[in-house]
Amino acid sequence: MTNTEETIVALATPAGAGAIGVIRLSGPDAISIANSVFKGKDLTKQQSHTIHFGSVIDGNLSLDEVLMALFIAPRSYTKENVVEISCHGSTYIIESIIKLLIKQGARSAKAGEFTLRAFLNGQLDLSQAEAVADLIAANSKASQQVALQQLRGGFSNQLQILREQLVQFASLIELELDFAEEDVEFANRDQLKKLIFEINKVIVALIQSFELGNVIKNGVNTVIAGRPNAGKSTLLNALLNEERAIVSHIPGTTRDTIEEVLNINGINFRLIDTAGIREATDAIEKIGVERTMEKIAQSSLLVYIYDADQLTDEELEADIASLQRPGVTMLIVANKADLLSDQTKEAFLQSATLFISAKDKTHIDDLKSKIYHSAVKNQLDGNETLITNIRHLEALQRTEESLSRVLSGIDSVTSDFLSMDIKQALHYLGEITGVVTTDDLLDNIFSKFCIGK
Repeated sequence: MTNTEETIVALATPAGAGAIGVIRLSGPDAISIANSVFKGKDLTKQQSHTIHFGSVIDGNLSLDEVLMALFIAPRSYTKENVVEISCHGSTYIIESIIKLLIKQGARSAKAGEFTLRAFLNGQLDLSQAEAVADLIAANSKASQQVALQQLRGGFSNQLQILREQLVQFASLIELELDFAEEDVEFANRDQLKKLIFEINKVIVALIQSFELGNVIKNGVNTVIAGRPNAGKSTLLNALLNEERAIVSHIPGTTRDTIEEVLNINGINFRLIDTAGIREATDAIEKIGVERTMEKIAQSSLLVYIYDADQLTDEELEADIASLQRPGVTMLIVANKADLLSDQTKEAFLQSATLFISAKDKTHIDDLKSKIYHSAVKNQLDGNETLITNIRHLEALQRTEESLSRVLSGIDSVTSDFLSMDIKQALHYLGEITGVVTTDDLLDNIFSKFCIGK
C-alpha cells in the first residue's frame, strides 16, 4: 500500500524527446519541494490553480526555464498538494529535474500511484480509476466515449443505487436475527423477491453489455478469407483505401497474414488478409493456409469472399460449411461484380448475398455498413452503460449467482442464510467500486497504469 505521507514525483508526459515535458509532484511537501528549486515567485504564498514562470536551479546552475502550475489540496486530481512542472522536452533536462526533486525529498512514483492516491483520498471510486486507464488507452471515438462515461460516474451511480436497495433489506434481515426467539419478520419476502428480480434484470443487462463493450474497447478481429484469386487483398486495399497488400492475378500471392486497423463509425476492426484456402502446392503455402485457419478460429468476424464468376453453388456451400466456427459471425461476399452479366447481377440483388467489385470499389460502403452492424447489432446509442472490464464482469456474474441463491431459498431457508447470500452480493458489488478492497486487488489494478498517472 502506498504511503500518502510521502511526496511522489514522475514524468506525466510520454518518455522521449519532445517540445515539452510535464513533471508531476503530489504529496504534502509538493509545493515546498518545488519552491526549493524554483527561481521566481515564492510558490508557498501563491493561490491554487495559478501558473508561474521562472527557472529550476540546482545550486548556481540553471537547468531550464519552466512553468509551475499549483493545485493546493483538496482541489487537485489526488486531493493532495500537486505541482506540475512544464519544462522543455529534452530527456537530459527532464531526468536532471526529477533527480533534483528526489534529492530535495520526493521519491519516484510507482505505476498508477497518482490515481491510486485519488482513489484512496475519495476523489474517484475504483471503477472510475480504472476508467482513467481506459481513457488513456482509448484508440477510437467509441472507446473514448465509453471510458469517459464511466469516469464521470455513470456506472458507479447505477451500482450505488443497487447496493443501497440491498443494504436496506439486509439490515431488516439482520434485525430479524436479533429477534430470532420471537419469530418475527421485518423484511417482507414478497417485496424482497420483487427487488431481487428488478436488480437481477439490471445486472443481467450489464453482463450482456460486455460483448459490445469488449468490442468497443479492444476492437474486432476480422478475417478476410477465401480461395486463391478471390480478391482478398484487393478487398483489403479497397476497405483501407490504400495499396496495403500486393495484388496479382497469380494464385497464392499472399503467403502470410497481413493485418491493418479499419475504423468504422468509431469502432476499430483489425482486418486480417489471409492466404488463399486450397490444397497447398508447397511447404510455405501450406504454412500460410494453416495460419489462415488459425486466424479464423481466433476471430469474431469472418468476411468470406468468393469469385462470383467462377465458383459453383456446390463449391460455395462446401467452403461455407468448412469455414464455420462457433462464435464466429460470417459475412458472405460475392466479388468481381464487374465481370457479371446484368441477369446474374439481378439475381444477386434478389438474394441476401452482398456482391461487390473490390477492383472498382463498388458497394464497398455497403460492405462496411454490414461489417459494422454485425459487431454492434444496433445496440449502441451512446446513453447506455456498457461493461468493458473483465473484473467488473466477473464481479457482476458472482453477484447474480448470490442473488439467485436468495431467490431460490427465500421461502425455505432461515434468515441467517438469506443474510449470508445478500452480504455476498453486496461484497461483489462493492468490489467493483472499491467499497470492498484488498491490497492485492489494488496492486493488480494500478500496476497496469503508466508511471505518471
